[in-house]
Amino acid sequence: MDLSCLPSISALLADPRLAGLPHALAVRAARQVVDEQRRVLMRGGTLAPDLPDRVLQRARLLATPRLRRVINATGVVIHTNLGRAPLSPDAVTAVVEAAGGYSYVEMDPESGRRGGRLAAIEALVHEITGAEAAIAVNNNAAAVLLVLTALARGREVIVSRGELVEIGGSFRVPEVIAAGGARLVEVGATNRTRVDDFAAAIGPDTAMLLRVHPSNYRIEGFTERPDRDALVALGRDRGVPVVEDLGSGVIGDVQLAPGVLADGGSVDEDAADRVLQAGVDLVCFSGDKLLGGPQAGVVAGRADLVAACRRHPLYRALRLDKLGLAALEATLRHYAEGRAAELPVHQMLAADPAALDARARRMAAALPGARVEPDLGYVGGGALPARGLRTSVVAVPVPDPDDLARRLRTGRPAIVARVARDTLRIDPRTLLPGEEEAVVRRLRELLDDPTGRGPAGGADGPARDG
Repeated sequence: MDLSCLPSISALLADPRLAGLPHALAVRAARQVVDEQRRVLMRGGTLAPDLPDRVLQRARLLATPRLRRVINATGVVIHTNLGRAPLSPDAVTAVVEAAGGYSYVEMDPESGRRGGRLAAIEALVHEITGAEAAIAVNNNAAAVLLVLTALARGREVIVSRGELVEIGGSFRVPEVIAAGGARLVEVGATNRTRVDDFAAAIGPDTAMLLRVHPSNYRIEGFTERPDRDALVALGRDRGVPVVEDLGSGVIGDVQLAPGVLADGGSVDEDAADRVLQAGVDLVCFSGDKLLGGPQAGVVAGRADLVAACRRHPLYRALRLDKLGLAALEATLRHYAEGRAAELPVHQMLAADPAALDARARRMAAALPGARVEPDLGYVGGGALPARGLRTSVVAVPVPDPDDLARRLRTGRPAIVARVARDTLRIDPRTLLPGEEEAVVRRLRELLDDPTGRGPAGGADGPARDG
């Protein structure tokens, strides 16, 4: 094993191609490249040619922010891997104002004294849902964990077997219950659970009856789920709180264009305001799904239960920062002022299929060889699982659609598309204003590659569907 062929860092930095790089960045990139080549040689490999060029490419990669704006052309409205809901212009403005200076995070401007961190959030949640009280933490998983820890530690939580779900990232309801220090009591069967099953399991150590949104899957056929009204009546009769994890965070009605659901049905997501009006004692829901705001978890309902969560030490560890507070308050104001339809998520879901078809045709007309095809998009974020949204996509047939998708993802602007049926597919539903032109321009650049070789090779294309 001869490592003498490895150049020194100073020798690499002397190459004129690296002269324009900031010194610290060039040193960092050169060290990484040399370390990689050392490992190659130690495994019996050979030194790669043109190391200065590798250093230059690595420096460019290191200088590119990982968290940058992406154009979502997938047709998945609440795309978890792309940050879920885009914020409204009002929420963006609120975040910028909060970030650029100081804010009344915990000060009452009238008295000049310390005030409630969540006073505005709580007032808005009360106004739009009727909840007696509310708090917000940094995501819905945290909200559920806080509720379990504050209200059920050392006691029993009764859950239907059909709702012991995993929602991704190994977030499993039984494990969260255990992490909160509570004991899980499973009732019923996977496909059928009745109120009587809950009633039979209630004992002196029962802390709550828990309902969980099934999120990313559906059970159909021979099924039964306890009626909410009956469960609420049981809880009141036996003095046990009923808590519901709603997941996606609907408030009011989700407006979809007529006929947009491929199965011809209607929206069946449970809305927080209606669930609370039905008598459920406490609900938890996300801020960045169908609510259309920032990542957050809202706990709303009975004042005494919310107060117990607020007093628990875990609440401070999970609370929202000022940027999240600003974005959530601005989002909730859309609902309080009757402007929820202005939220980007709601605009995408309400998009008329005929209008989407017209947008797709405009884009396809500007792209050589492209065509418009009917397809399905999805809400995402665990909402309306397995229920497609009718749409029209721009289908771009190329020899290697995975490769074209990779180049779109890694370019500027970064564009995430789908690959299906041997075509790259662009769904206009999830394109924000002004993004159609950017997508067409970037696709034309790649399709008209002056090298004549088409899209450059790559090995990290997206998973194919269809």
